[in-house]
Amino acid sequence: MKLKQLIPSFLLSCTIVALLTTPALSEEISSTEVPQSTASTKTGASSTQQTRLVTKAQHIKPITEIRRLSQIKRPSSQQLVQSPAQETAPTSEVVQVTEVKANPTDKGVEVILQTTKGQQLQLVNRSNGNNFIVDIPNAQLHLPSGEAFTFHSDKPITGVTQITVTNFDANTIRVSVTGETGVPIVELYDSANEGIIFSVASTAPRAQQTQPQTQQPQTIQPPSQTQPTQPSASGDEPIELVVTGDLDGYNAPNATTATRTDTPLRDIPQSIQVIPQQIIKDQQAIRLTDALRNVSGVQAGSSFGGTRDSFVIRGFGQGVLFRDGFRDSVNRTTIRETANLERIEVLKGPASVLFGTIEPGGIINLVTKQPLSEPFYYTELQVGNFGLVRPSIDFSGPLNSDRTLLYRLNAVYESGGNFRDFDQGVDRFFVSPVLTWKISDRTDLTFEFSYLDDTRPFDITGIPPIGRKIADIPYNRNLGEPDNFAFRNELSASYRLEHRFSENWTLRNAFRFSSSDQRFIGARYDTLDETTGNLSRSWSDNSGTNQSYAFQTNLIGKFATGSVKHTLLFGVDLNRDINDLDNYFGDGAPSINIFNPVYRVAPIPRRENLSSNVTFNQRLDILGIYLQDQIALADNLKLLVGGRFDIVDQESRFTSNAGANTNTQQQDNAFTPRVGIVYQPVPPLSLYASYSQSFAPNSATTVSGSLLEPERGTQYEVGIRGEFLNGRLSTNLAAYHLTKSNIATTDPNNTDYSIPVGEQTSQGIELDVVGEILTGWNIIANYAYTDALVTKDNSPIQGNRLNGAPYNAASLWTTYQIQRGNLQGLGFGLGLFYVGEREGDLENTYELSSYLRTDANIFYKKNNWRAGINFKNIFNVDYIEGTFSRDQVTPGAPFTVLGTFSIEF
Repeated sequence: MKLKQLIPSFLLSCTIVALLTTPALSEEISSTEVPQSTASTKTGASSTQQTRLVTKAQHIKPITEIRRLSQIKRPSSQQLVQSPAQETAPTSEVVQVTEVKANPTDKGVEVILQTTKGQQLQLVNRSNGNNFIVDIPNAQLHLPSGEAFTFHSDKPITGVTQITVTNFDANTIRVSVTGETGVPIVELYDSANEGIIFSVASTAPRAQQTQPQTQQPQTIQPPSQTQPTQPSASGDEPIELVVTGDLDGYNAPNATTATRTDTPLRDIPQSIQVIPQQIIKDQQAIRLTDALRNVSGVQAGSSFGGTRDSFVIRGFGQGVLFRDGFRDSVNRTTIRETANLERIEVLKGPASVLFGTIEPGGIINLVTKQPLSEPFYYTELQVGNFGLVRPSIDFSGPLNSDRTLLYRLNAVYESGGNFRDFDQGVDRFFVSPVLTWKISDRTDLTFEFSYLDDTRPFDITGIPPIGRKIADIPYNRNLGEPDNFAFRNELSASYRLEHRFSENWTLRNAFRFSSSDQRFIGARYDTLDETTGNLSRSWSDNSGTNQSYAFQTNLIGKFATGSVKHTLLFGVDLNRDINDLDNYFGDGAPSINIFNPVYRVAPIPRRENLSSNVTFNQRLDILGIYLQDQIALADNLKLLVGGRFDIVDQESRFTSNAGANTNTQQQDNAFTPRVGIVYQPVPPLSLYASYSQSFAPNSATTVSGSLLEPERGTQYEVGIRGEFLNGRLSTNLAAYHLTKSNIATTDPNNTDYSIPVGEQTSQGIELDVVGEILTGWNIIANYAYTDALVTKDNSPIQGNRLNGAPYNAASLWTTYQIQRGNLQGLGFGLGLFYVGEREGDLENTYELSSYLRTDANIFYKKNNWRAGINFKNIFNVDYIEGTFSRDQVTPGAPFTVLGTFSIEF
């Protein structure tokens, strides 16, 4: 049996084994009495549970080891608690707390705020009713990746109803402990190795505990460093609870795409939205198109018969996506996989300053999952109508005892799921192993591989228009042939090396190789008689190979010049893309009536029997050098300045069996700047303005034979970003004016040549809201007004609207999960996705009607498993997903039901 035939059975077996075996594990864990806790943990880090509760029983491997209070070395005489009368002014440096840990002790529970600069923190405590409150000025909760989080623990011990650790504002951490009958007893210590330690005493009587409960906050001398930790009643060590970030959150406070450094969104002077893994899971977004409905100003573009991802951003098409900051040009004609995505970052507007030659609307960067230092095993089974079956696995953890070798394995198999005519379905397999070697405490090396095998129907025509409207035929009708198919095979291998010279200087080097083979066979649209509905077609058999080599080196440094702080980025990247296409065309395909189709009138001929053959070979080399400085002029005033110089060299050759033989070689270079400023009048509010440019080579020539100047994108943007509800909810309101110039248009004096006078303009307003309104209530919503026009051209299209860009578009997705009671873990979700009228092509010959799609879901989480049902397009609305021309119109899916069951262990 071939490997490809074994793979689906292996993934399905993994899922079935997990479903059969894990309930016993769940029962074993739930039988242990543990504090009832909730916490937000790192998005995509691993779990759908909010906390990790693990015992050190022999049959269960511990997830992590935490040193107990008695094992931590610290000066026993140093006390950091200050009374209100002893409050001192905060220091100027904002200290980052990188992790929160909590575990029971013989007296109660201890909460550790991990930071290497605990001795620099100044603590201010007070009591308010039954609350013991500690404010830590000039500190913020941030993971090493930069993500913020909040820790909650409800009724962790007797006499204490709640412990919370949260970002009170942009420069203050608040720790709050609430007692049942009075102010609880809290110890605070400083540890050079661990950070700040809060030890909360239980009011329950114990043989080892003699400290009486008091009504006022007090400092208790730390126990002896040699004092042993008391074992639990069962004889095992106490249960350990580790909180390491925000796993179930919608609001991601940081991103890397805008600056290639980990930067808070509030400090970025350009519109950027992040779709974290939890949104992808809640919506069961198997395709990028579904996930990106949540981002303002982004619409689906032409899918080339349902075989690729393409998007329209702020009115401009963008087929080239990025993966982990690398140009994903080889995969521009495929459906990207979501199973190994940590999050999706969308930067709006020109981004050539860091990413080179791209369209001006913006970029989409897919951030993949990375290895975890703790064991993690996740398996999921998705089953839906139209025959969809999709098992997947996500495994990660250390490979050795000292955790210097870490791995992650994501794999998914997909079968069925095609709602269009015929019995053809998708047959897809994807696997991505990642290995990280922590060479030292300063050097990490990561190897990543991915392999994709994808076969699906080649539904190139879709639903054609008649006149100004889409033809009135069933949206599941396929106007190709049952034997039409598209095949793609992809392989990618990469490494990333990071060396930290010090806390302030880091060197990153990365390389990625990608290759693909593809083939598209079928009957394609030629002309449509709009009166009779007869569609003439031709045969096509196209194949191609693509190779991409990408190299990046970045040096990141942090330093100060007086009171001004700098984060400097210097980088070099080099890309080479090689594309070879071999296309065959031929007449003789039987015509079909779109109102009454008859199929299989004639078989698809062999490619060597087709009359026309065209080959296209292209080599594209891009060298970019860039410099960027993020300047903190003051705590509330930041400046971003950057520039890039690109050299683009491309060579192409076109030949045909009709005798054509054309060779073209050209070289372009360009400088692209970006300048932005952010002002924060109050910590939760950021006002920003920016100017940015993009560029892309022009392949057309003038009558003199010279190359046209590169296309330019220029954008002016202003915006307001707000963070509310202690940072749990974020909003971004942006207004922009974007112009794409030097577009090739026909030379009126010689129609065989071009002149660079074309211009397209997009301007609009965008609003995005994302986060948590109340505990368990998440929301992501957006609205976009886009006015995108052809403002200059030598043809009648001047004044036309850009295709695929509606004036108005909006979406809302919200979920609520019950937090307490007998129904705890039960959740509901509702989604509304509205897209206004759009032009179907640049000539504005037909229009796509507006639509409102309604989605919903219901799910239940308990312990380490989750079950859910997603309902998509509940009212079975007919709508068009994306278009390119009159012969490429992709319909959206009808009412769809998708059931999921997942287990983590």
